[in-house]
Amino acid sequence: MATRDYAPLTPQTLAARLGGIEAVRSRAGDPSAWTVREVGDGNLNLVFIIDGPDGSVIAKQALPYVRLVGESWPLPLKRAYFEYNALIRQAARDPGSVPEVFHFDEEQALVVMEFLSPHVILRHSLMAGKRHPDLGGVLGRFCARTLFRGSDLSMKTADRKADLALFAGNVELCDITENLVFSDPYFAAEMNRHTPQLDPVVAELRADIDLKIAAQHLKAAFATNAETMLHGDLHTGSVMVSDTETRVIDPEFATYGPMGFDVGMLIANFLMAYFAQPGHAETEGSRAGYQEWILSVVEELWAEFAAEFTRLWREERNGILYERTLFEDQGHGIGAEQARIDRLAAIWRDTLGFCGIEMHRRTLSLAHIAEYDQIADEALRAKCEARGLRLGRALAVRRGTITGMEEVLNLARHINQEAIL
Repeated sequence: MATRDYAPLTPQTLAARLGGIEAVRSRAGDPSAWTVREVGDGNLNLVFIIDGPDGSVIAKQALPYVRLVGESWPLPLKRAYFEYNALIRQAARDPGSVPEVFHFDEEQALVVMEFLSPHVILRHSLMAGKRHPDLGGVLGRFCARTLFRGSDLSMKTADRKADLALFAGNVELCDITENLVFSDPYFAAEMNRHTPQLDPVVAELRADIDLKIAAQHLKAAFATNAETMLHGDLHTGSVMVSDTETRVIDPEFATYGPMGFDVGMLIANFLMAYFAQPGHAETEGSRAGYQEWILSVVEELWAEFAAEFTRLWREERNGILYERTLFEDQGHGIGAEQARIDRLAAIWRDTLGFCGIEMHRRTLSLAHIAEYDQIADEALRAKCEARGLRLGRALAVRRGTITGMEEVLNLARHINQEAIL
């Protein structure tokens, strides 16, 4: 780049600063013919689309603060380094699931990557009531492949320990998760916000000792159970879809943690989209069929995760845990299957717990979801949100006794009919 001192890009300066990079120029063409659009609608970063005569690319640059809040909340630029390293690992572990990276500049906190078109953010598609074939299947397999292949079940000691040490440096973003997700929803934290009509429900949750203990047990698991490399912020805003393809983006919160964290956060966002549908319906009840489709995606996601995890367990369990020398090589294949069932049961419990907490934080903490926030009628919005909060509490507190996805989906259907407010 023209300067080595960090400076935020702008549409006006981008061509001059990136035009000399061969990896960018070879894909976008002559910089003098570029058009640049700033499209970042997230909470943290600058995102640009570069359209050139030979093609288009995405340039994503970290800012030295939380964009959602401003310069009063500084944040280190090194998060781009963790995003880059997570992307290249995810690409290796589930090829074709994430954008291809063309260029990385650590000093400028910049990643240039594949422009996904005609893809849209999945969250927007869910508000529009659009269906996507095999959505749950693709996402379930992505979770299984990236989480299994990034764990001690697959990796050798030296590689796994090196990755653990690398991602342990993503301290500031872990701190955001640990506070905004697991603690802030349950007290009057400074940056919290919620729909005013939810006040009685919020007071009830903050007085719920069982719930707060569950949240802290889950926080302890996130902070201490370095099971695998996580995406760290996997939700329907970090998934892009077209009519034929699903891709996962934005792993800058990548860290090592429990497998159920990514799966639970993703399922939570589908369940909140389910509850939000009345706020986006053309007429009352017109989204009932679409709500059932969303639940079918959740069902498929978990089923495909479990099926792919099982396949990987049987075919790629070559890491430092549950070695074949202890089981199959001694004719104890049934023992390996028992261990697999035990591991999946533990992931299931974690998934339910993290799912419930995510439903709370996306309603009561700082970063909300568009499905709720774009419901203009505050009374209707509060009713949708209250149902999500009710389900979230049940999943977090009862995670040890809910035995299958059918029970979760039936509970969601039941709560969706309740008049909580």
